Amino acid sequence: MDSYFQAHTYLIDHISAPVRRSLMDSIDWSYRLIGIRGARGVGRTQFLLQYAKEHFDPRMRQCLYLNMNSFYFQCKGIVAFAGDFVKAGGQVLIIDQAFKLPRWREQLCECYHRYPKLRIVYSTTAVMGNDNTELSTISRQYWLHGFSFREFVNLQTGENLRAYTINELIENHEFIQRSILSRVKPWDYFDAYLRHGHYPFFLDTRNFTEALLKSMNIMVEVDILFTKQVELKYLERIKRLLYLLASAENSTPNISLIAEQLGTSRATVMNYLKYLEEARLINMIYREGEQFPKKPAAIYLHDTNLIHAMYIPDISEQQTMETFFINSLWRHHTISKGRRDGQFLVNGTYDICVADKAKRIKHTGRTTIIRYNTEVTRATNEIPLWLFGFLY
Repeated sequence: MDSYFQAHTYLIDHISAPVRRSLMDSIDWSYRLIGIRGARGVGRTQFLLQYAKEHFDPRMRQCLYLNMNSFYFQCKGIVAFAGDFVKAGGQVLIIDQAFKLPRWREQLCECYHRYPKLRIVYSTTAVMGNDNTELSTISRQYWLHGFSFREFVNLQTGENLRAYTINELIENHEFIQRSILSRVKPWDYFDAYLRHGHYPFFLDTRNFTEALLKSMNIMVEVDILFTKQVELKYLERIKRLLYLLASAENSTPNISLIAEQLGTSRATVMNYLKYLEEARLINMIYREGEQFPKKPAAIYLHDTNLIHAMYIPDISEQQTMETFFINSLWRHHTISKGRRDGQFLVNGTYDICVADKAKRIKHTGRTTIIRYNTEVTRATNEIPLWLFGFLY
């Protein structure tokens, strides 16, 4: 165990977290079993280490970070190790990439029942497979997202701009614009965010695109194939599907045509789409009142960084901006496709249309127009798109 404490201390001493993630203050850390879910590249490991650094002195040996890449745990499991940790006075085990453990759900549940004084914080991928298990009922699970535009701006400027609710943006956006613009010029950083700002590892690599492509391939090759038990021979088919979706002329999918292009059935395509969405590679948008397994009304890549990494030269600016808008909302809000292009219904309440600053929009009085290519809007029913990057 000493070697693991040495590794823990080294990692804590050398962690660099220039932006404190807002999720840190949303979690009830007193709970005995906490799961942190997130796509690859969003900073799960850094988040766990930052928690350990903020709350525990490594010299006290109360907290221990473990990565399940270790071959020891592949052979021995975690239950007996956790018992030894508790006997030595340990209080919190941080188990990174828990899904790599054999029978990982069962092992975590056993630790929970066997060691009532032990708290466990574990991380796993966005793709969970069958989550109708005991673990899902006894653990509290939280989502870690990639950087929001707000977090990216704070990183670039050294500011500490706060997040806003969607109701605050809709009702009070003019005041919020002024309060932010008096401190920073967000539009100066918007294009950089669209290209490389969502995934924190841009801070650690000079070749962001290659690193993101590597992460995307692991999402498909490991997270989807391994977790969903998909045969390796279908790997190429799933990757082709992702590129077909990314390079489509518009966001409305033709499932029958895609099935024909892949040489498979509509049902198989729909299953693959669900896997890609769970991996946080795409977002599927439905008409109001509809959901999977219905055909989605629109499909977007999960975030704009993926667009640039996949090199989609013909994608429209409108589709890129809609991708940013949906990525800013997808986790905490319900988004439905509206009747017109660029129109969405958010939380069943807000009628929103995403449009270029110069485009004339016919709308009802209840429509809120989200304008891109502008830093400031003047009309009471218009909001600059970048401001939606301040929702978390």
